[in-house]
Amino acid sequence: MASPGLRLARSFRLPQPLRSATFRGPARNASTTARPANPVKTGLYATVLLVSTGLFAVYYFDSRSAIHRYVFTPLLRHLFDAETGHKIAVKVLRSGLAPKDTQPDDEVLKYELWGRQLSNPLGLAAGFDKHAEAVDGLFDLGFSWVEIGSVTPKPQPGNPLPRVFHLPADHALINRYGFPSDGHTMVLNRLQDRIPPFHEYDGDVPASLRPGSLLAVNLGKNKSSPPDSIKDFVSGVHAFAPYADVLVVNVSSPNTPGLRGMQSRTLLQELLTGVTQARDEAAASLAPTRKPKVLLKIAPDLTADEVGDIAAAVRASGIDGVIVSNTTVQRPASLHDANRTEAGGLSGAPLKPYTLATLRALRPLLPASTPIIGCGGIASGADALEYARAGAAAVQLYTGFGYDGVGAPRRIKDELAALLRAEGTTWAEVVKGAVAEKAWKAPPPPKPVLPEEVTVKQLVAEAEELKRLLDEYAGRGREKARSEEVAVASVV
Repeated sequence: MASPGLRLARSFRLPQPLRSATFRGPARNASTTARPANPVKTGLYATVLLVSTGLFAVYYFDSRSAIHRYVFTPLLRHLFDAETGHKIAVKVLRSGLAPKDTQPDDEVLKYELWGRQLSNPLGLAAGFDKHAEAVDGLFDLGFSWVEIGSVTPKPQPGNPLPRVFHLPADHALINRYGFPSDGHTMVLNRLQDRIPPFHEYDGDVPASLRPGSLLAVNLGKNKSSPPDSIKDFVSGVHAFAPYADVLVVNVSSPNTPGLRGMQSRTLLQELLTGVTQARDEAAASLAPTRKPKVLLKIAPDLTADEVGDIAAAVRASGIDGVIVSNTTVQRPASLHDANRTEAGGLSGAPLKPYTLATLRALRPLLPASTPIIGCGGIASGADALEYARAGAAAVQLYTGFGYDGVGAPRRIKDELAALLRAEGTTWAEVVKGAVAEKAWKAPPPPKPVLPEEVTVKQLVAEAEELKRLLDEYAGRGREKARSEEVAVASVV
């Protein structure tokens, strides 16, 4: 009798495999080995793969490709939090594997700024490449102006996480970064690493190392520094003057305590005087054409009196321009996204009305020789043109670039060029007309008085004084005569 274990094993015996009449076991002689692959077919597959890879590479590296705007950028926004997505974008642009703007700029976009011909008026605002990690990758996207920073003298981490928030329903962003910075030394090293060995600047080569483009460094101050101290900015000027075309003094971030207080007239006058003196000292060892320009970046949340005080300080200091504006602490009622209640500075489409209002208030208070750069809510060629008509010499992107991706500069430039051509004009002509109409004009000096005019005036004045004395003397004589007549009549 079979044991229980054996009966159990038999009950689980697998069925015999079905055998087909045509089944043959594996061949065991050389005459039946597999035939070699068809070389024609293999070559065809390899060619298709190679061509497909090449076509995709061409498509990927062209910043105009729709995949960047409608696939990659939305994926970054939905798969990662705002700050992580930002960091990934910077790393891709730094890697050299990022897309590029492959098209030349339209002639109607050219203009002159501080004696340099720029290929287009579109720049990237500070805040995207805070640590100068992706300067050349950003220039490759077609910006004529890349502004890095803000950079603080000492490294600092910035505010606690989370500190950046998308508002997709409003095409906006709120950040409270608080100037996270690698510090002067690290950022300087990166800028120096861009410079080719044995490179020497001449009068035609800007610090951007690219014709028709400018490199700007946005200077911030450490949170641990005294609120009213200008030392951090002066230190930044001395550090970066040899490596920048433009130095931007940032006193308008809402995320560093006390910083916006430096926009008051007295403190601002002291700051701008100290910064321009430091720039002149640093530039003494540079070629005259390498002397960096100094700009002030202001907030959009200013009263009319505050705008007037800033304009007076700018005129008195002789700095080279103003950027209008930084983010706003206001929250318009039109915001719909759930993140609208987050603390920090608001940028993107809702910022545009505030920035334009500040620009329109400031332009009549500054001379035509002081350009204003517009920054706030620019996402189309029409937006850029609106700033030009308000008197802005150039514009900068930030949030619009973050939402639309690497193709945003080319798309906006193409839209702007089409609008200008439709009107039969150029960017330079629009700006020139707006500034001529709106800019502050100094009152005419008093007419100089010639020596002969002085003599004539003196003679006339002396004659009038003599006539007055004679009349007075004659009046006294008549009065005396009448008194004597009265006295004689009383005696008689």
